[in-house]
Amino acid sequence: MRLALYEPDIPQNVGAMMRLCACLGVGLDIIEPCGFIWDEAKIRRAGMDYIDHLALTRHRDWAAFAPSGRVVLLTTKTTQSYLDFAFQPADVLMVGRESAGVPEAVHDAVAARVTIPMAGGCRSLNVATAAALVLGEALRQTR
Repeated sequence: MRLALYEPDIPQNVGAMMRLCACLGVGLDIIEPCGFIWDEAKIRRAGMDYIDHLALTRHRDWAAFAPSGRVVLLTTKTTQSYLDFAFQPADVLMVGRESAGVPEAVHDAVAARVTIPMAGGCRSLNVATAAALVLGEALRQTR
């Protein structure tokens, strides 16, 4: 299983998800361009010493991203709850940009879309928090 970040905007969120993936033994794909300058020293600091335990792959853009498993997009634009979804061990869970999600072309290209049910009036969670919730359930189901 892997986690893919589509054009992330916030380096602190990238650092949090790097740590999440390292601790859970999950690979991480970053689909560029990022909304910040990729500075190895700053990324290393954000990922702390966990970056040494991380299987990280950077992709220059969406077209260069060629996942080996089914891509499951976390989105608010579906009614399919992640709690009622059957994850597979080779799935690639994808989160979109903090500011804009993913474009329609990417939304249409993924194999599946899941959402996190929320209380009325609440729009969305922080992308790193959402990734942790759904990744935790996916790993529970597949391990």
